[in-house]
Amino acid sequence: MRNLVLTVTAFLALSATYAQTADELKALQGPKKDSIAAIQGRVDALQAQIDALPGWKKGAFGTIGANLSGFDNWYSKDAANSSAGNIGVTVNGFANLNQEKFFWRNSGNINLGWVKFDDKDDPTDDDSFQQATDVFSISSLYGRKISEKFAISALGEYRTTILSNFNDPGYLDLGIGATWTPITDLVVVIHPLNYNFVFSSEDDIFESSMGAKIVADYTRKIGKVNFKTNLSMFQSYKSSDLSNWTWINSFGYTIWKGIGLGFEFGLRDNKQEALNYALNGPTPDATATFDNIDNDLQTYWLFGLNYAF
Repeated sequence: MRNLVLTVTAFLALSATYAQTADELKALQGPKKDSIAAIQGRVDALQAQIDALPGWKKGAFGTIGANLSGFDNWYSKDAANSSAGNIGVTVNGFANLNQEKFFWRNSGNINLGWVKFDDKDDPTDDDSFQQATDVFSISSLYGRKISEKFAISALGEYRTTILSNFNDPGYLDLGIGATWTPITDLVVVIHPLNYNFVFSSEDDIFESSMGAKIVADYTRKIGKVNFKTNLSMFQSYKSSDLSNWTWINSFGYTIWKGIGLGFEFGLRDNKQEALNYALNGPTPDATATFDNIDNDLQTYWLFGLNYAF
């Protein structure tokens, strides 16, 4: 009995000591977290000043996503003997020159993806990797500063696919107007004089036109996080059927020596592409027109390993 009492007493004393020690450590941890946040805030402020200095700023980060699987005699599946795969690669890069009287900003985005599904019991199916995602865009913006935050600017932007149907369609925007840079990493382009050149073998569907170009781009690196969002819009003066917009968002988080996790998703609205798909896609509809097609929102996403240069 005496031993039991001693054991219980020792256990309670140890528990009280542990609780006291944990509380003391947590009490010490709080101010240190506040100090770390304050230091990080000062580091970010200094980085913003560095980014605003004249000269070239260059960078790139990308994401690789892959998922491979195989099944043999897995009878709960309709295709008991099969293999599948999904591979995607995305790269974002930029090279920006900032000087006292002008700036020159250049950027590019590539997103390529392939998928496969091989039913080993069906000798007629296609067991090769098929194109899934195919996005390619480059842009170049030159601005002559009239104040710290405003500039007269000229923009060239080109978008197409590269795995198949290169430049069919392809879009080239050339225009002039104004650029607003309210903060170091945000650029807003408003060009009321812009011509949207469309290159395609389907001349009865795709058409070039004059319109307004609006671009908003925010590219930032905060500690281990790389972030980029880009919205590119064209509003045709001739017809809303010829207007389009694309919004791409990319994230990268570095865990170890440049390697980390990445995520990218994109949205697009393009009625000309919707009509072309309705007329020439897997199930052609000869009655499709701009007035009766379902112009659904286009989307893609990729998640996987990320590498920051």
